[in-house]
Amino acid sequence: MADGHRLLLENARQVVLVCARGERFLARDALRSLAVLEGASLVVGTDGFIKAIGPADAIQKQFSEETFQERIDCSGKCILPGLVDAHTHPVWAGERVHEFAMKLAGATYMDIHQAGGGINFTVERTRQASEEELFSSFQQRLGCMMRAGTTLVECKSGYGLSLETELKMLRVIERARRELDISISATYCGAHSVPKGKTATEAADDIINNHLPKLKELGRNGEIHVDNIDVFCEKGVFDLDSTRRILQSGKNIGLQINFHGDELHPMKAAELGVELGAQAISHLEEVSDEGIAAMAAARCSAVLLPTTAYMLRLKQPRARKMLDEGVIVALGSDFNPNAYCFSMPMVMHLACVNMRMSMPEALAAATINAAYALGKSHTHGSLEVGKRGDLIIINSSRWEHLIYQFGGHHELIDYVIAKGKVIYKK
Repeated sequence: MADGHRLLLENARQVVLVCARGERFLARDALRSLAVLEGASLVVGTDGFIKAIGPADAIQKQFSEETFQERIDCSGKCILPGLVDAHTHPVWAGERVHEFAMKLAGATYMDIHQAGGGINFTVERTRQASEEELFSSFQQRLGCMMRAGTTLVECKSGYGLSLETELKMLRVIERARRELDISISATYCGAHSVPKGKTATEAADDIINNHLPKLKELGRNGEIHVDNIDVFCEKGVFDLDSTRRILQSGKNIGLQINFHGDELHPMKAAELGVELGAQAISHLEEVSDEGIAAMAAARCSAVLLPTTAYMLRLKQPRARKMLDEGVIVALGSDFNPNAYCFSMPMVMHLACVNMRMSMPEALAAATINAAYALGKSHTHGSLEVGKRGDLIIINSSRWEHLIYQFGGHHELIDYVIAKGKVIYKK
């Protein structure tokens, strides 16, 4: 390795640390204002981790003799942590723009699902696609997310349902994890829908007896690394009993529980998740008061998806009640053929307007709390010494512009940096 340091970001108008005391998440009063430094500089080492952050003059003195592979003048600009997208379905073939037209004409999600569209349509197309085709479109989508400021993204399988196609999707995710600069948390979501010709119980049996043992074996020999297990717990999909069996079996092979719950019908999924020790539960449009209280007490993260509620015209998740009760609220784009959005800045804006979150709450939810939902907040989600040098530089004197300018992130984001390496420059 070259001597000296990887990167010096000098004299930023604002550096949004988000956390300054090593917090693993932010909840309740800690969300009133985020840690921000004015007139500060930041140093990333050759190992890709943050070495120093502080007042510009102090950093200049401390590092006056040092060499840097790259220096960026951030005068008048803001530095923020790279954004974390805690929920996506980014590996698939085919598209569903025709279904968007049907939904605009009044069809519901379940109408389309029961007519053989929705997940089923994408499953057919994904089964037919080659691994190379899937990787190519996936890589392109990750590039779009990255240019919108995302540096860590959760990626689900779940358009295979059969073991063979689920493994094909997980190999595509694994390849991206190894080859690309964006960080990935991989989720096995074989229980995304009940395959044609099976009951929920039969599908659960297949997953428990065939899919999970294979994942365990592939994990052991280092071929595929999976972090999380997900189930679509929903009326007409996987009931509570099947969901419990699948999630527990995944937990038994070392996967974090991170699943879809209480989206279209109140199912007591949140209560089940807490009972099983889930790291995170997504959606929660129909969560009960008891579920909210249980999640707060158990420090189980709520991954809210403003784009989905907006595009499917669902009831908005009760973000305010969750925040007021101390739930750790995170955000995700839910990028998928049914909710086509790559942009965490737009997700934060929708969270503020439609779910009544404040801007500090939304930024924490798209950084430290989203990292917490993925079990990665010890390394990602804030700008602190010892954490990964994943950050974005925006051309604005106040960080709030990233949320305030709806759809404006392409103009605002000057640089995206992962492990101290510039991976996008406007």
